[in-house]
Amino acid sequence: MSALAGAIILVMVVVFLVSNAVTTIEAGTRGVLKTFGEITGVLDEGLHFRMPFITSVTIVEVRTQRYESNSSAASRDLQTVTTQVVINYRPDASRVDRLVREIGVDYERRVVDPAIQEAIKAATARFTAEELITRRPEVSDLILSVLSERLTPRDVIVESVSITDFNFSPEFARAIEAKQVAEQDALRASRELERARIEAQQQVARAEAEAKARLEIARAEAESLRLLGEVVSPQLLQLRFIERWDGVLPRFLGGDNGLVTMLSIPSNDVLGDPPAASRTQPAAPEGEVSASGQ
Repeated sequence: MSALAGAIILVMVVVFLVSNAVTTIEAGTRGVLKTFGEITGVLDEGLHFRMPFITSVTIVEVRTQRYESNSSAASRDLQTVTTQVVINYRPDASRVDRLVREIGVDYERRVVDPAIQEAIKAATARFTAEELITRRPEVSDLILSVLSERLTPRDVIVESVSITDFNFSPEFARAIEAKQVAEQDALRASRELERARIEAQQQVARAEAEAKARLEIARAEAESLRLLGEVVSPQLLQLRFIERWDGVLPRFLGGDNGLVTMLSIPSNDVLGDPPAASRTQPAAPEGEVSASGQ
């Protein structure tokens, strides 16, 4: 019975020693190997054997990590601006042993956040409050440059910086809103002025077209009269008058001596025909003839 108990104890000791002698490093991490507390190497991903009890492994994540930070700073025109940024960074996988030795595993609080605060303040001070909005990509690039300069020597690689928001003082926010309203009003007035200018140009163009059309019509009429004057002769006018005359003479004729009354003579008398009454006069009755004879 005692032998069985001893065997069980031996197995448990072996299992305990083996479990402490084997270390698994997950993907995206590195293991900093320590022997009696001294850093003696870096373990890559995979399964590793080590001396139990006298060695230990500190896991450091080397994947890209996201860190969000807010910082208030004064702009170049002395406006208080609160900037919210998101930083993507990762520890240098080839130098995690030095990172743990010099800074420790709490490097985010010790070096990353202070560097972000300093970079935001340095970048904000170079721009006015309005330029922070209109030149946001340049502000992001400047923050990234300052962060890289600060963190790369500390074995932290900064991959990107994104500015997610700017918060201004209430007074400045009202000033920006008033400026935007003024710009919109100016733009609307400019558009109305441009529309009025275009309409005026259209009216001028229509007036010029109408004047040109009237001029062309006048030229055509003048040309027509000129051609008609070349064709019409006194003989042609007399012929047209005779063709249109209805045979009735005018009752009055104007001259140097005033109005002269014209006699209305029938056309038959002019042609020499006897009057119809004389041609058709009936013979006198016989009684009247005998009475006259007596």
